[in-house]
Amino acid sequence: MQDVYSFADGKADGRADMKEILGGKGANLAEMTNLGIPVPPGFTISARLCVTYLRQGELPGTLRTEVERAVERLEQTTGRRFGDPTVPLLVSVRSGAKFSMPGMMDTILNLGLNDESAAGLAQATGNSRFAYDSYRRLIQMYGDVVFGIKAADGGEDPFDAALAALKEARGAARDVDLAAEDLRGLVETYKDVVVRATGKPFPQDPWDQLWGAVHAVFKSWQTKRAVDYRRVNGIPDDLGTAVNVVVMVYGNMGEDCATGVAFTRNPSTGELGLYGEFLVNAQGEDVVAGTRDPEPLAELKQHLPAAYAELERVCGVLERHFRDMQDVEFTVERGQLYMLQTRTGKRTAQAAVRIAVDMADGGLIDRREALRRIEPDHINHLLHPTLDPDCEVDLLTTGLPASPGAAVGTVVLDADKAEAMGRAGEKVILVRRETSPDDFHGMVAAQAILTARGGMTSHAAVVARGMGKCCVAGAKDILVDEAERALHVNGRTVREGEWLTLDGSTGRVILGKVPLVPPGLSDEFARLMSWADEVRMLRVRTNADTPEDAERARKFGAEGIGLCRTEHMFFEGDRIDAVREMILATDLEGRRRALLKLLPMQRQDFVEIFRTMDGLPVTIRLLDPPLHEFLPRRDEEIRELAETLGVTEERLRHTVDVLTEANPMLGHRGCRLGITFPEITEMQAQAIFEAACQAAAEGVEVVPEVMVPLVAHVEELRRQTALVRATAERVFAERKRRVEYLVGTMIELPRAAVTADQIAEVAEFFSFGTNDLTQTTFGLSRDDAGRFLPQYLESGVLEADPFQTLDQEGVGKLMELAVHIGRKASPRLKIGICGEHGGDPKSVHFCHRTGMNYVSCSPFRVPIARLAAAHAAIGLGKEKDV
Repeated sequence: MQDVYSFADGKADGRADMKEILGGKGANLAEMTNLGIPVPPGFTISARLCVTYLRQGELPGTLRTEVERAVERLEQTTGRRFGDPTVPLLVSVRSGAKFSMPGMMDTILNLGLNDESAAGLAQATGNSRFAYDSYRRLIQMYGDVVFGIKAADGGEDPFDAALAALKEARGAARDVDLAAEDLRGLVETYKDVVVRATGKPFPQDPWDQLWGAVHAVFKSWQTKRAVDYRRVNGIPDDLGTAVNVVVMVYGNMGEDCATGVAFTRNPSTGELGLYGEFLVNAQGEDVVAGTRDPEPLAELKQHLPAAYAELERVCGVLERHFRDMQDVEFTVERGQLYMLQTRTGKRTAQAAVRIAVDMADGGLIDRREALRRIEPDHINHLLHPTLDPDCEVDLLTTGLPASPGAAVGTVVLDADKAEAMGRAGEKVILVRRETSPDDFHGMVAAQAILTARGGMTSHAAVVARGMGKCCVAGAKDILVDEAERALHVNGRTVREGEWLTLDGSTGRVILGKVPLVPPGLSDEFARLMSWADEVRMLRVRTNADTPEDAERARKFGAEGIGLCRTEHMFFEGDRIDAVREMILATDLEGRRRALLKLLPMQRQDFVEIFRTMDGLPVTIRLLDPPLHEFLPRRDEEIRELAETLGVTEERLRHTVDVLTEANPMLGHRGCRLGITFPEITEMQAQAIFEAACQAAAEGVEVVPEVMVPLVAHVEELRRQTALVRATAERVFAERKRRVEYLVGTMIELPRAAVTADQIAEVAEFFSFGTNDLTQTTFGLSRDDAGRFLPQYLESGVLEADPFQTLDQEGVGKLMELAVHIGRKASPRLKIGICGEHGGDPKSVHFCHRTGMNYVSCSPFRVPIARLAAAHAAIGLGKEKDV
């Protein structure tokens, strides 16, 4: 099997589609060579050997022969000899994996230099400064990559310290101000650093250098930074990295030499035109190392106009060939341009959309390919403010990125204070151990929510996403001390009133105020979304509980409401008092009196939502949470409520104790409330149908769908459906108007899924409540799972958080079964999903494949779901761009 692939003189053994073998860098070097683009000759050692080497600890014996032959070809091509003391062949050794991992692995330049060949190079070029500058760079890079010579804790890198001391002694502001003799002396200092660190001299045999570098590059695949990068970016660990050995070209030979990095378009905005930086008389690492301030690429046109013109031409060829924005590295040696790398350029979400649309307009790609180019999750960055990427931050801790965006505010520890300060125009961040429905008013007023407990589908996360607010949940390092009105975080204390910044896209909790970058939607974004709508089959609805949420979602392209949670309406203003009065009533008559107070409030809510969603379906879920969630917990709240309702504190405490359940998730909630207290279902159904009739009388096209929650047995649904339909007929008779409507159920319990054929005989639609279905299938509480789920993910017990990405092997099988047997019993059964998974791209793919009619998600995830549904429809593969 071939393990070494050469490229030289316009001919290469490899191609761009060989990234599994050659890595992205090696494959693209081969492709550029085949295109006739000026690339220094070289060869690539297969990435397959990396995995073998790391597993077995040694390289195959045949590799040495292959490498020696490849070096001989380089010698024949260049007229130089590897190890020759007078005209030495020098090479760079770089890593290169299938997927781009910028800065994560290692590079060595000028390999092949030693004491003899450095002197020979100085004589051959007539440039001693260049020769010893190259030699000292080799020793430093080799010392770092191969010998692991790095800065001690809290100290300075010994090589950097030696260079800084020399510059100070010579009064030199920059490296380029040092003379040849200075650099010759620095070489000796660097060699002493190697001896002190390793106990061995710097290797003088170029072949020893080469094999040491090959081993080090393969090992760099397992460095912590590389492993962390792969985990964050979802790159498999078993790919390995290739080793690229390329003949050196020099940007540090004088004023007619340069090195730089260029993008074929602006990676921040997507604007067409070369964008990047360069340095005259430097080597490539100088541009990214920060040792010198690079110049804007446009200035190269003044310094080296011929080289700049050639760079423009080559970049145009590369963008047209690869049909995407390219990120290139180049060197100019004595006026001659050489391309050292090309890869698909990283870009902001804003730039990605503009580039995709521009390229489709220009005919480089078609519209489907333009859609493929945009990762659905990246749209988050277009819809929410983000942190200024150029600002330094003081990181306190990291929690779960529960709701995207960024926010700045002062710490507030209770909802009432957050509401009061918010009304006064102050920006606050509500910090709680965990939130409950009682905190809703404070969450509305806050800029963002931070919790010490809870997961990605906790109350705080779900409500924040619905409102489009930033939220960091489950920041377990935070101790919320309400007595001291402070947070204790990793030995630091943040008091109420101090400023915090939250990054809901990464989970970062930052001390102080960080500037924010406001969101903005471009015309290109609107066009891309219209292309997505043309190809997708899944409809996309929204989860919305207020007219404001509904209006926002409709602007984002929502095609209806898939989940309107009526209980959230009960916490607005003084409605909660009527709810609590109903709970505390001792007889049916008392409950009905309290419900009559709620009826006009609920009716008006529904009228406004129907108006907003004119012509689109609105699925309204009947009351779901257990009643104790509406009652106060703190002594002060209990005392105030007792005075308001005219009952004793003792009676109120007794009611709270009686209603409190050991496991409320599986307790007296959902349709169980409607069966034991049918007057609740009756009042809500009356409000829905009276609102529908009123809106219809105004000319609004209403499409109500009543959804019964937490059904486990078909008889539960049958009884609730009968009550809903009887109420509807009564309202229609009173209002002398009839509207079409549906009654269906949430499938959120395993028993409902496996008896879906029976339930489908009664239900007109199914909506999978995947939050609770995941909890009941796994036997997990989403509010408590944050204590151990991170360890499960880190250790590989689970590949993904099941509350973020649907568990297709377990929960998904129940859903597939329910769809199959439900549609067998009722072929026209409409099926959707309204859990938080409705906005997760992988879960949207599953819903498409399973044959559902729609997904429903929070308003700010509607565009994400639209694009994900388009991806599913056009059969997007799993490969990433490199």
